[in-house]
Amino acid sequence: MNWFSRALTSSVGKKIVMALTGLFLISFLVVHASINAMIFIPDGGATFTVWAHFMATNPIIRTLEIVLVLGFLFHIAQGLMLWKQNRDARGAERYHVVNPPRQSTWYSRSMMLLGTLILLFLVIHTSNFWIPNRKHQFMTGEELPLYQMILATFQNPIEVIIYLFGCFSLFWHLLHGFQSSFQSLGLKHNKYNKLILAGGAIFSIVISLLFAMMPLSVYFHLI
Repeated sequence: MNWFSRALTSSVGKKIVMALTGLFLISFLVVHASINAMIFIPDGGATFTVWAHFMATNPIIRTLEIVLVLGFLFHIAQGLMLWKQNRDARGAERYHVVNPPRQSTWYSRSMMLLGTLILLFLVIHTSNFWIPNRKHQFMTGEELPLYQMILATFQNPIEVIIYLFGCFSLFWHLLHGFQSSFQSLGLKHNKYNKLILAGGAIFSIVISLLFAMMPLSVYFHLI
């Protein structure tokens, strides 16, 4: 187990764990965005409800929820440790004005802030939907009407603004995190770097827009 402990505590190990958990969470975003997209089918939420029911009752999915939570916790923990490690490494230099590297972007330097904003957004999101539904399932064995809950929630402009702000933070976090994961795993190569950057940009835009379109569409009565 010594090698495992070193892998989790070394700088390279932390970055690899961050990359692996990040890619796992990216796969979750694909599934979640796909389910959300079902709400745009003009059938009164029937298709969305079917898929939401499947996600809420399938035993494999319910087991993967535990893995997902652990993935979030590992990703957050490793991010905090890397941030502290980088901060400590700079030492006294952090008290002086230092010009960032020319290739450095503001969002790559703000991953900790963006991650914190996304975490706060997830707390609100799960409090609105996931936690009440799971609690209701546990108490009664039945699910809450998520489609109607979504329609009711996003009639509130404050909720819409919160979700749009969360999508905005998610976009910038993904824009750097996608390509950074490949770099940490040693999968970047001059031959493929442009493809990875382009793929990351497209993915970040599509996923963030899919999430943002739902509250906007409900608020403006397009659903």
